[in-house]
Amino acid sequence: MSEAKRCPWCGDDPLYVAYHDEEWGRPERDDRKLFEMLVLEGAQAGLSWITILRKREGYRAAFHGFDPEKVAAMGDADVARLMGDPGIVRNRLKIHSAIRNAKVFLQMQREHGNFADWLWAHVDGQPIVRQRDDARVPASTELSDRISKELKKAGMNFVGSTVIYAYLQACGLVNDHLPGCYLHPAAAD
Repeated sequence: MSEAKRCPWCGDDPLYVAYHDEEWGRPERDDRKLFEMLVLEGAQAGLSWITILRKREGYRAAFHGFDPEKVAAMGDADVARLMGDPGIVRNRLKIHSAIRNAKVFLQMQREHGNFADWLWAHVDGQPIVRQRDDARVPASTELSDRISKELKKAGMNFVGSTVIYAYLQACGLVNDHLPGCYLHPAAAD
């Protein structure tokens, strides 16, 4: 799709283009994938997304294929090992956050049947499609504020409203593909 008109944020880096074309904004309902994106979005806080995309395979290896049960079981020895792993962002707080969030994620699965149902209930099971004519995309919204507060109350961290808005976009709860992008829903009309 090299000639397709895309959202300008992905530029022409092949990794970014593939992420835009194959993943970003597509509705995701698989709990393991939702956990993966939660870990990656938290890791991205304060960094560029392309940095995280380039380290994604390192994260996959470091965090047991994003299996929340295995991540929740990680301990101090794992944290120490990961602090020396150049395949991920070596930030102790973010590593601890992934482990803590895995424990909370599992608790939320137990309480709600699965995490996806809990998350998608915030949008009545259907993606919100943003309509805008320019490239301005909000950093946060009332929806991301609300979900962020609920996740924090449940015990998660690195889930501020800006991180959660990016998460909602990545997992397709919010479709922020710009009008004119071949992946914007109006392009299919």
